[in-house]
Amino acid sequence: MRGVLNLGEIVAAHARLQPHKIGARDSRRVLTFAQWNARACRLANALLGLGLKKGDRVALLAHNRVEWMEIYAALAKAGLVAVPINFRLVAPEIKYIAEHCEARAFIVEDELVKGVEGLRGELTIPARGWIHLGSSPPGWTDYEALLAGAADTEPGVAVKPTDTWALMYTSGTTGRPKGAIRNHQGSALMSLVTAFDMGLTCGDTALLVMPMCHANSLNFACTFTYIGATVVVDDRKSFDPEALLATIASQHVTFTSLVPTHYIMTLGLPDKVKASYDVSRIRKLMISSAPARKDTKLAILEYFANSQLYELYGSSEAGWVTLLRPDEQIEHLGSVGREWTGTGPVRMLDAEGRDVPDGEVGELFSCTPYAFDGYLNDPVKTAESLRDDGYCSVGDMARRDEHGFIHLVDRKSNMIISGGENIYPSEIENILGRYPGVKDVGVVGVPHEKWGEAVHAVIVLHEGATASAADVLEWCRDKMAGYKRPRSISFMTEAEMPRTATGKILHRVLRDRLSSTR
Repeated sequence: MRGVLNLGEIVAAHARLQPHKIGARDSRRVLTFAQWNARACRLANALLGLGLKKGDRVALLAHNRVEWMEIYAALAKAGLVAVPINFRLVAPEIKYIAEHCEARAFIVEDELVKGVEGLRGELTIPARGWIHLGSSPPGWTDYEALLAGAADTEPGVAVKPTDTWALMYTSGTTGRPKGAIRNHQGSALMSLVTAFDMGLTCGDTALLVMPMCHANSLNFACTFTYIGATVVVDDRKSFDPEALLATIASQHVTFTSLVPTHYIMTLGLPDKVKASYDVSRIRKLMISSAPARKDTKLAILEYFANSQLYELYGSSEAGWVTLLRPDEQIEHLGSVGREWTGTGPVRMLDAEGRDVPDGEVGELFSCTPYAFDGYLNDPVKTAESLRDDGYCSVGDMARRDEHGFIHLVDRKSNMIISGGENIYPSEIENILGRYPGVKDVGVVGVPHEKWGEAVHAVIVLHEGATASAADVLEWCRDKMAGYKRPRSISFMTEAEMPRTATGKILHRVLRDRLSSTR
């Protein structure tokens, strides 16, 4: 029996069925399905012509732009593996991911070349495999020239649904990013589940605001492509709330997914500005990546009067896990909803793997037909995340209430969510621990009106050592991505730092203590 189609095959199908319909666009370029498919075929053939073979990894570093859509489709056609890298990362972080996945090609946007130029002599990527989006500097392969020199026919690579399509690097409590292995079948199944559960159709127009290197935008990009809808990629380098409304109005957008910070910024615009844009065609809105307050939800529903509101919980590893549906938003506020249609029951397990009663906290294990295949080259972490019965955990603690709704208690232990970005304290602690005189450090998220949470570091110095918050903050500048850098720093004595009986820092206690004093 033939398996589900991958993204490249789906684009080809729509190119045949509705060749002249707009499939993807941004502010610079509009692609019909026929044009999209032809360009994806050219890129697939060009990459294979460079010597890449099925299963090779291609690192991707770019801001949002429509080329992401043709790149993802091209890699699916060629049987190559996409490795999207967050454009906010700095050179050492980028290098680790490219080395760990053994990338054989690297597609980089012009504005981000400077950050990786110094890595060219350190990575085992062939000279022609350094591909540049934009006006190519010397020594780089020009993206458009590469496409122009290749055939627009299907590459003819036999790609199975279970073949790897993407490595989604997600940081972990060890501080090092882990490559979550995603296959074509999982992407297709999640697309179908999403469309079914949310009632999406080929008549929709989706606006992708979240970074295209994130699972959120990638998953929704695949969903709307699968059903033959139009995808609009917001290619602004930073979020602009009024520009968002202008795009929604001009492109007749019917769906978008935003983090609470985006909604708050948009709703905070002057009433006169908000009233000047027609947002009446929006019929479905998603809140993702962080919880939203009741007043925010009510304000969203008041302004986007024709829209239904959804809230989801998921991960790069498990995919979508729970969905809070429109009629549940206020009555079950604080919950992340219940299971998506087509998925098995979520379980809360204790340390011995036994189910805990409703109302009690346990580790959340999901049962989705589109979960990942494990972490690249990390069997230990894979075994911790995937059970033999197919259940998957990313370390979140949660409880189920008497109505069956799931409530997260602690997201990935001590993870910080700032502006929709997942930040892991251990990664930052490891870096700050290298600062002269630092004995120990605890990093937590503290409330922030705009971003939800901001990174705060609490440092314990060695006896006799001195340091200032300003000096440490400046030292951090080139050590980690901007969104990970602490926004504030305080100092404690060894005796003041809250710890477990075994000496581990109690992040939750530290966070609560700091929050109560702000």
